[in-house]
Amino acid sequence: MPSTSQPKLISGNANMPLAKAIARRMSMHRGVDVGLCDARIERFNDQEIFVEVYENVRGEDMFIIQPTSNPANDNLMELLIMSDALRRSSAKRITAVIPYFGYARQDRRSKARTPISAKLVANMIVEAGIERVLTMDLHAAQIQGFFDIPVDNLYASPIFALDIMTQFKGTMDDVMIVSPDVGGVARARELAKRIEAPLSIVDKRREKAGEVAEMTVIGDVSDKICIIVDDMCDTAGTMCKAAQLLIDNGAREVHAYTTHGVMSGPAVERITNSVLKSMVITDTIQPTEAVKATPNIRIIPTAPVFAQAILNIWNGTSVSSLFETPTLEPVYEGQFAG
Repeated sequence: MPSTSQPKLISGNANMPLAKAIARRMSMHRGVDVGLCDARIERFNDQEIFVEVYENVRGEDMFIIQPTSNPANDNLMELLIMSDALRRSSAKRITAVIPYFGYARQDRRSKARTPISAKLVANMIVEAGIERVLTMDLHAAQIQGFFDIPVDNLYASPIFALDIMTQFKGTMDDVMIVSPDVGGVARARELAKRIEAPLSIVDKRREKAGEVAEMTVIGDVSDKICIIVDDMCDTAGTMCKAAQLLIDNGAREVHAYTTHGVMSGPAVERITNSVLKSMVITDTIQPTEAVKATPNIRIIPTAPVFAQAILNIWNGTSVSSLFETPTLEPVYEGQFAG
């Protein structure tokens, strides 16, 4: 049994709307007000980060909600400094809720004299006093092994499956899941299995990071409703090229489902002008006003699943149960009802 009356949440500045939404959902589930801890997180004139927690956290089960999205370095430092403040204030346990885990793309040495930054970040998180990490759709699953503490990696595919079965009701026989590269096949296959759809792959060859030299489609996409599935969309170059390639290969229409909407540089403009009929992202990264105003981008909330996962961790019950549709559907309370 937990020793405290309820879990305590604290948020950095990276995605305050998501943190507040998680708190609201937890309040609804618990039947008592679960607010965000009153704290001050600000910067000195030289941009050093300062944190002061105004509430007593001694012996409390603390959850820091802080994606390490752009600006990645600032948000990461906020997370580490908040953890240090809580540890020195005698918090019982500190869990980092990192909806989007930055530096995850640097998960191995791709060539000589390059860093494995994801491992470095993992070391920093552990050294800061964090005892558990809760995240969503890590870019590479092996990053869980970089930590010597428990890591719960939630998946967006069960949420996407519910949404797809609602949005494409009546045309599910024509739906085909597409992986935008060979590395994402496992993710795409898992979603295809959930909705009992066929799978296709776009094989891409990169000349250098951010530039795609050549793309080919593996599989017959003729007259199919193609759904590209990826864990993140950064500049949207690969996504838009893949969508055009699928149309050129006879696809009826192309949609995209992406967990993390990084949306750097020309991403919004590219998606707006692309052949993508719709693109679905989650709110693990706080969407900009430009993203929210784009007519073919739709945002799915992650607060329901994160709120339930936090409650499960606090109660000592299964987090992996949230990967199953019968468990997830009530969490979203008919949001995807047809």
